[in-house]
Order: sequence, then C-alpha cells, then structure tokens
Amino acid sequence: MRWRRALALPLAAAALASTPPAFATTTCSASLSNVAFGFSDPFNGWADVSATLSYQCQTFGLSLLANAAVRLCLSIGDGAQGDGGITPRRMLSGASALQFNLYSDASRTQVWGTYPGNHVEVVLQYAVPLLGGSGSGSRTVYARVPANQFSAVPGTYLNSFSGIDAEARYRYDERLLGSATVPGNCTSAGDGGGTTTFPFDASATVNAACTPGFTVQDVDFGTRGLLATAVDTTATISPRCTNTTPYQIGLDDGLHATGQQRRMRSLAGRYVGYELYRDAARTQRWGDTPNTDTVGGTGNGSVQSVTVHARVAAQATPPQGVYSDTVTVTIYY
Repeated sequence: MRWRRALALPLAAAALASTPPAFATTTCSASLSNVAFGFSDPFNGWADVSATLSYQCQTFGLSLLANAAVRLCLSIGDGAQGDGGITPRRMLSGASALQFNLYSDASRTQVWGTYPGNHVEVVLQYAVPLLGGSGSGSRTVYARVPANQFSAVPGTYLNSFSGIDAEARYRYDERLLGSATVPGNCTSAGDGGGTTTFPFDASATVNAACTPGFTVQDVDFGTRGLLATAVDTTATISPRCTNTTPYQIGLDDGLHATGQQRRMRSLAGRYVGYELYRDAARTQRWGDTPNTDTVGGTGNGSVQSVTVHARVAAQATPPQGVYSDTVTVTIYY
C-alpha cells in the first residue's frame, strides 16, 4: 500500500504539469460622444468644444492568467462627408462646406489623424484573476471651427464618422506569471489583437445673419448758398450678410420730419427739407416698410455696397447755419 501511494503522487504531479492553461481572450471596445458645435454664424464664430473618447479592454476565460497589457491605437479619418483630407476636415450642408478639425491637445495644434501616423496611442495594464479582469480609460477629443468662413450658407452641417474613420486597433500581451509586456505596435506585436469602432457625428448649424456693425456713410450736401436749384449727392451703406441670405434695408424718416418730408434742423430751430431715394432718378422715396419702399439684396458673406441717392430740392433759403438730421438704418433679414 505504501509503495502504491508513493508511486501515485508523481504520476498525479506529472499529469498536472502536462495540462495546458485555459486560453484567455482579450477584447476591447470604444465609444466617442458626438462633437456638437451648436448654433452660430460666420461673423461671430463658434466656441471651441470637446468630446470624450472612452475605451475598455477585458480579458475573459478561466485560467491562471495573472496580468494583461494592451496598446490601443485610436484613429480618426475624414468622415463620410470628407474630401479625403483631414487638414482641415469638413462638414456639409448640401453642397456647402464648413471646415472644422479634431485635435489631441487642448491648444488645438495637433490634428488627431489616422493609423499609422498622427493617431493617438493609449496603454492599459491590469490584473486578471481567475475569472477575468478589465481596464478602462478615456481621452478628450478637442474640436474647433476655424474663423472667417464667410461663404458658408445657412443650414445644418454634418459629418458622420464610422468604420475605418473611427477605429481603435489594439494588440495585447497576456502573462500567467509576472508582468505582461506592452506590445510595441498595433499591427503585429503581442499575443493577439483586433479592431473596434466608435461611430460619432460632428455637427454645426449656421444661422442666417447680418453683421450689426455694418457701415453707413454720412449724407453730406456740403456748404451751399442759395437753394434756388436742387442739390444732389450720394452716400453708401455697406451691409454684410451670410451667403444666400435675402435682406432689405430700411431708412426711417429721421428726427425732424413733417409728414413724409425729411428735414434737417439748425441749432436755431430752422429747417431745410431733403429726401433720400432708392434710384438715381430720385423718383422712388426710400422708406422703412419691408417689401414696399426698402432696398433688397442677397448676402454673399462679403461686404456689399448699396447707394443712397439724396436731394435737397429747390426751396426758400433759410438763415445760414449748420443743418443736420439723424436717420436710422435697419437691415431686415
């Protein structure tokens, strides 16, 4: 009995030593919140925004595995509405494009790109007890719409990222004993690897707008003697509205009008009548009722020029002095 028991122990130990450990599999997943710039216009610009890219890796399987190390390569391409490049990226609203970009740094100087190249790499290391283990982390994706895109047409702009345009490649190393070695790349290093995706959208809305700081040239009739004949002059209003945005310019009657006759007033309380017109022949009075007596146009994103035709009609000459009036210009869009 003793001899048989002594013989059985080495056989059992040999059987245990020859049994391979159960195989463990590491898988990773990732998700990125949408990049939403919100509402604005090319004249005011968009505030910088950011999104969070979260990633997690898990090692499954009953085994004696002790540790795992994973390298993830986070890659972002040009998106479904891109033009093949990422400097800059673009969002589309119909055929109109709005440039933007995604960065790996808060100062927004390092464009987040594709693998291999200017992608972003992260590392996870974690313990894997008998029933498995996991590790997770996150990275901030910084986003910006460049200023001065004045040709952008009002509308909602979108770029959708999926597949290889929003991809995380990973390689892992699994160790029964001791520390796992972080794979040196995301292509072939380590014990194995895979890919996963993190679909997301980038969006912005361009509002129709006209700049509140448009310029208006003063109407100056100069220094005159007798007002026995009409005195004509012109001035310029320079509106700036978003591309394709229809607008109308209205002029009120000023501070000293009587009825529909505009008047300039001196400090002594005397008046000189004058009028502002939409046409060079000075037959169409310029007023402040949209679709009736205003001047219309269509914005192109640039500063435009609209002429005001002015006339002091022949009239009795008042006492000498400086005569003036203030007319309010309103842009309707």
